[in-house]
Order: sequence, then C-alpha cells, then structure tokens
Amino acid sequence: MGYLTEKVTAVHHWNETLFSFKTTRQPTFRFKNGHFIMIGLEVEGKPLMRAYSIASANYEDELEFLSIKVPDGPLTSRLQKIQVGDELLMSDKSTGTLVTDYILPGKNLWLISTGTGLAPFMSIIKDPEIYEQFDKVILTHGVRYVSELAYNKYITEALPNNEFFGEWVKDKLLYYPTVTREPYQHQGRITDLIKYGKINLDLGLPPMNPEVDRFMVCGSPSMLKDTCAILNAMGFREGTKKEQGHYAIERAFVEQ
Repeated sequence: MGYLTEKVTAVHHWNETLFSFKTTRQPTFRFKNGHFIMIGLEVEGKPLMRAYSIASANYEDELEFLSIKVPDGPLTSRLQKIQVGDELLMSDKSTGTLVTDYILPGKNLWLISTGTGLAPFMSIIKDPEIYEQFDKVILTHGVRYVSELAYNKYITEALPNNEFFGEWVKDKLLYYPTVTREPYQHQGRITDLIKYGKINLDLGLPPMNPEVDRFMVCGSPSMLKDTCAILNAMGFREGTKKEQGHYAIERAFVEQ
C-alpha cells in the first residue's frame, strides 16, 4: 500500500468526544461514496494508521472525516490535537462494502448508523446516483447525547437546498436521529426501534420487507452483530462480493 501526504484545511470539534476534519485531496485520488481509507500520523518514525470512512462525496475537492476522541487511543489521542496546516498520511487506495454493488435493487435504502458510523453515509446522501436508484433513502443516526448528532443542521438545512440535487433530497431523504441518554424527539436504541417496528411507524412507512427494503449498516461491532441478527430474523440476507443481498455492513472498524 502506498501513502499520500495531505494537509489539514479545517477542524471542527462537535463536543468533547467528537470532531471532524477536512484535508486537501490529490486530483489523482479516486474513491466510491461509502468507501474508507487508512489515515494516520508518523509516530517514532513509523506510520500509525487506522481505518476512516470518507464523509465527503467523491466529487468534492477536499476529503472529510469524522472521528471520536479516545484519551488514550494510540492514534486519536494525537489526531484530536491536529490543526489547520498539519500533515496527515493516507493510503492511496480506498475500499469498503458500503456500496450498492453488494445489494440487490430495491425501493427503500436504509442507512443505519450509530456514532461515527454516520461518516460513510454522509458521502452517500450527497450522491445523486443513489437518489436515481431508490424511491426513499432513510438515514438513521443513533447516539447517546444530542451533542453527538454531527451534521444534523447540514442534513436538515443545507442538503435540501443543494443547487444540484436538493429537490431529490426534499422528495426522497428521510432523516431519523435518535438519542438514548437524553430527552429527544426520537429516543431509544436504533436496534430496538427496528426490531419492534417503531421507526417505520414514526416515518409512516410500511413494515420492513425483503422485497423492497435494502440496508447499509455502520457502527460498533456489537451494534453490527445485533442489527444483522434482527435483519436475518426478518428474512433479509447479507450481500457478499459473490452474491448481492438485502444488506451490506462495514466490518473494518474497531475502537481507535
């Protein structure tokens, strides 16, 4: 694997546990929306790298990433201190399973995320091709606290007014943020809301059905395991490289 060096162009701290940052992007670097790359810093003469989903769309000039802050995390303890102008290492190739190649055609695309699992779906909801492929795109984001609902304003205010595909967003994108540890409009674990059909009731959608519903899932290992079990019990099948299925999950992430 080769490495690129990119410069930090912006840093935004959402709260004490969450931040996002933007970097330059070399014109030769290509990726699919939903992909991740390895990002890191040189520590004691060696690259210290972790997998990060790309939150920017593949047609944007800069790259954007969303990260948690782990006080003693080998990488994030350093990464959370980055400032504009700092240099980061990145792999020169992207990969990932959160792409439509892994799923069968359908009517509704559910993007199920918790925490920083939102990142790949930020690139997907900015992809005009996704709106051409599906009647509805439902973005869920489960967090503990309201302050962790990164990009909330962007999703609800800026995206529907995008000059190129804002009309599609208004017509097709449903956003369902849910919080577990504070009062909020939607409350509860995303897995429970799916299992008991509450999310469908809240959004005015019929029960989930393998004929029409497709899923992409990104979150913690335990959330992935629970979501897969729920979907499997409902008759959904995971897609693979060899055979498209009803859902795709990203297994690349561990706590950083």
